[in-house]
Amino acid sequence: MRAPAGVALVTALTVALAPAAPAVADEVRDRQYWLDAYGVRDAWAVTRGEGVTIAIIDTGVDGTHPDLAGAVVDGTDVSGLGSSDGETPVGSDGNAHGTMVASLAAGRGSAGGAGVIGTAPAADLLSISVGFGEGETDSDEQIADAVRWAVDNGADIINMSLTRNTLEWPESWDEAFLYAMENDVVIVAAAGNRGSGTTSVGAPATMPGVLTVAGVDRRGSASDTASTQGITISVSAPSEDLVGAVPGDGHVAWNGTSGATPIVAGIVALVRSAHPTLDAANVIQRLLATAKPAGAPGADPLYGYGIVDASAAVREDVPLVDANPMGDLAEWVRINRRADAPPVPTPSAAPLPEPTPIAAPEASEPLGTLLPTLNQLREVGLPALVLLLFGAGLIALVVLAVRSFRSLRNSE
Repeated sequence: MRAPAGVALVTALTVALAPAAPAVADEVRDRQYWLDAYGVRDAWAVTRGEGVTIAIIDTGVDGTHPDLAGAVVDGTDVSGLGSSDGETPVGSDGNAHGTMVASLAAGRGSAGGAGVIGTAPAADLLSISVGFGEGETDSDEQIADAVRWAVDNGADIINMSLTRNTLEWPESWDEAFLYAMENDVVIVAAAGNRGSGTTSVGAPATMPGVLTVAGVDRRGSASDTASTQGITISVSAPSEDLVGAVPGDGHVAWNGTSGATPIVAGIVALVRSAHPTLDAANVIQRLLATAKPAGAPGADPLYGYGIVDASAAVREDVPLVDANPMGDLAEWVRINRRADAPPVPTPSAAPLPEPTPIAAPEASEPLGTLLPTLNQLREVGLPALVLLLFGAGLIALVVLAVRSFRSLRNSE
């Protein structure tokens, strides 16, 4: 069943819509506690995300913000509401959302060590503006179109700080997300926020193969309001006391897995840059295998495989895997969509045997007299011939005896 409002942003819970008023030039940077606590600065000694492109499917990214100068290399609008480059924020509500998200993934910061710097500050960005509940096409189709455009225009990673608020998703997403996965793109999606009414993860965070991000507070505990739960959660990242850039030149404080997701997308970019030969499945495996344990072993419904560690994900030796540890979307589609597909005739397991020909009956002798033929006599043999002659002789003796008896009576 489709949510009445269609796809929605994983909205921030506490957003100051006016710029924060820093006492010193670098207060915004000082608020970014995750850079040290989550091993991001240490990972920068190896790479800062060079050569990797992150697509931001959101409300549009203001590439003119000082913290994002040079970060946005291309973009588009799939809503019919924004500019063709995707850099004009769209939507009546939350139009700052895309810029906030982008700054946490690949913000460049500002001069003098001020401003927001993303976890992958050397990565490139694609801005794809979507009208959530607005636009020329419905939100579901806009998302499908946005995913395809991102793949066709060089995305290595797609950030989706949004939710459908339902476990299921439309078939158009099957095709679009499979297209991304078949082209080795890592899709990173937000789990959602209890404070926004999302009590459990919704699509795209429920889709097999997607890297789903939950949120924790500054102590590393699952956030009560700025996260949610679900069995498809992959890793956890900071979702409270965040700071981000907003259109123009301002900054805001905010909470939500909308912010945790680009932090992780930037870490994925670090891994892809440091290990360019790895496919998407092994990039995801690196984040899962190196996450700091939290919650129950394995895929915990609050923390996933643990709290993300950027330095370990980039530096540690991790055994390779043959398949995406977050599941196989193609297999899910094969099993769950097959009832909707028309029946297709298939050959039997083994070919049918060739028919065995029926032998024609042998030609018989033509019918004739009742007397035996010479061939029949030959088949009968000598014993039968002797019996036949004996019988004929006996009959002849009887005939002679009868005639003799009649002659005697007549002479009397």
